[in-house]
Amino acid sequence: QVQLVESGGGLVQAGGSLRLSCVASGNIFSINAMGWYRQVPGKQREVVATSTNAGSTNYADSVKGRFTISRNYVKNTVLLQMNSLKPEDTAVYSCAARAVASYRWDYWGQGTQVTVSS
Repeated sequence: QVQLVESGGGLVQAGGSLRLSCVASGNIFSINAMGWYRQVPGKQREVVATSTNAGSTNYADSVKGRFTISRNYVKNTVLLQMNSLKPEDTAVYSCAARAVASYRWDYWGQGTQVTVSS
């Protein structure tokens, strides 16, 4: 089992920045990829950014050029640096981890609220 704990959410004005952090614990050696998703009430959860152990990263078109995902393998963390935030970035952001040989996101954090005011 893997446990994920996010931090770093909050309230920020449009154009501002926030950095989200997610710490993984437990059977961390089973993790093959980590990522960030977000969800707005009444809408489907959407992927924001993902990062594999092989070094591959992917971003949603809506955040390309503004958000950066990074991994710290020593601290077992995944970060999401969010710059030039927009009101439409307001959502609950959740960290996810995928196990080796898995094709789905197996573990989820509890989520952290990000609110961008206009």
